Amino acid sequence: MIVTEFDREDTLLKVELADMLAATWPQSYGQTATTEVDHLMAPDRLAIAAIDDDELVGFVGAIPQYGVTGWELHPLIVRDSHRKRRIGARLMTFIENEIASRGGLTVYLGTDDEKFETSLSEGDLFQNPLQAIQEIENRNHHPYEFYQKLGYQIVGVIPDANGWHKPDILMAKRVASLPNEE
Repeated sequence: MIVTEFDREDTLLKVELADMLAATWPQSYGQTATTEVDHLMAPDRLAIAAIDDDELVGFVGAIPQYGVTGWELHPLIVRDSHRKRRIGARLMTFIENEIASRGGLTVYLGTDDEKFETSLSEGDLFQNPLQAIQEIENRNHHPYEFYQKLGYQIVGVIPDANGWHKPDILMAKRVASLPNEE
């Protein structure tokens, strides 16, 4: 398996990505996956592919924000058949290094809790969001723990972002060294 920049001219690769998006997030991309792939291929964005035996098995993209110092990760996707093989971790390492090489300082992401998989989906997060974040528990394999293993920290939450008691968990990681640490 190789992790490399996505070949934006490869029509078949883009079709595979659209199929992956539609299969993984049918409510979000079922009818609009091809349009989303076009957005992911915008020249200012990063697009990274994991390819195994000429098949797209993973993808990660990033959008420059705040000039180029902050980058929003969107999306990270690995085929169900290829999960638990460290493909996601390899994609993340590649894109973090690429962002740092372009002057990026921070990578951030939102990891939605639309299926009530964390304790953050229990109760009203507007009551005491910081305490709820400190006491977060993973109830059903929510991916926030995957990102924590890679060094990301929960830096906030948007209550009810995806409907009642369906928050977006905001995470971030510094990918550059502080000037006095070099």
